[in-house]
Amino acid sequence: MTWNIVLSKAMTVLLLLSTVVIQAQSDARPWSSLFPSIPKDLASKFTRNPQSLSLASSDFGKLVHKTPKAVFEPHSVEDISALISFSNSLHNPFTIASRGRGHSVSGQAMTRDGVVLNMTHLNAFKHGSRIRVVCDGKSAWDCYADVGGEQLWIDVLNTTLKHGLTPLSFTDYLYLTVGGTLSNAGIFGGTFRFGPQISNVLELDARRIHLLYSDFTTFSKDQEYIISFNERNSTSAPDFLEGRLLVTQLALELSFYPTADKPRITSLVTKHGIIYVLELVRYFDKNSETRVKQELKSLIKRLNFLPTFDFEQDEGYLEFLQRVYTAEVYIGPLGIWNVPHPWLNVFVPKSRIIEFNEGVFKGIVPQQNVTSKSGLYLIYPMNRNK
Repeated sequence: MTWNIVLSKAMTVLLLLSTVVIQAQSDARPWSSLFPSIPKDLASKFTRNPQSLSLASSDFGKLVHKTPKAVFEPHSVEDISALISFSNSLHNPFTIASRGRGHSVSGQAMTRDGVVLNMTHLNAFKHGSRIRVVCDGKSAWDCYADVGGEQLWIDVLNTTLKHGLTPLSFTDYLYLTVGGTLSNAGIFGGTFRFGPQISNVLELDARRIHLLYSDFTTFSKDQEYIISFNERNSTSAPDFLEGRLLVTQLALELSFYPTADKPRITSLVTKHGIIYVLELVRYFDKNSETRVKQELKSLIKRLNFLPTFDFEQDEGYLEFLQRVYTAEVYIGPLGIWNVPHPWLNVFVPKSRIIEFNEGVFKGIVPQQNVTSKSGLYLIYPMNRNK
């Protein structure tokens, strides 16, 4: 199972060549009697190791648990095809679920009494060993990367950066498989401009800007204004735009802000109960730094955030893209990462977003009994044509 990731100075195209998902009726009979006629070459790729079974029985959501009969570790796409053929040859085919890094929710990568495919084991290629960057000078794209679906995005990034190339759009967390995120489109704060996981950039730094709002209508109008600069050839559009909530009921994550400003931000959140943060990012290199920063300065002047509550800093491109992983490393030992995650993504039309704020952000969120004091609410503005 491979993906062709086309790289150039203008665009990166991600193509799904093949994906396999089979659902069938599971059989609760003991494993030994369930598949008495299984071919030896397939049998050797099954494992019932307790650790493997335990890992395949849960996902990032931590709310659904299903124990499979076994885990199948394919070495090639042909192994997966053979497994499906064998299942279909049975009187009662078993359920097959594919699992990469297990960051799905609601049990999407699990099956009870069936077989879970360990996609990260595919061909046993790790850490970029199945990522090939080719610049042939023949195609319109000039460069492309041939990437196995089991590869992690962090390894794709590290490999392409060695060639001065990189996909522009990622999901927020890079330690996920290519096949996993692309099967769900792969959206993040840059999707409004480039679409899901499309396009590339060259050796860039990221200037991050946070603007704070107490009024949601003003906040949403500024978001909508910013994504009006949405075409690839626009020099005014940011590369990343995201919104998030600071809520009194949750622990405030203020690591981005200067230490001297944290008390007044905390006071602002306490006063209003909820504050909306608009985050802008522009990528630049040494040749474009002066121009990009001037364009950002002009853009910010046209926005209506709370006076004096604007914050900015420069980060390395890789540092910015790894920000969620950095947070994971930090909070992991605190026991906050491996807890239930009732994750939910919803698309809300522009005509109802103000009502959504009143009903959900202001109505439901403050009433929740959040014992862990952890949680995150993100707001991505999207263009319908993307």
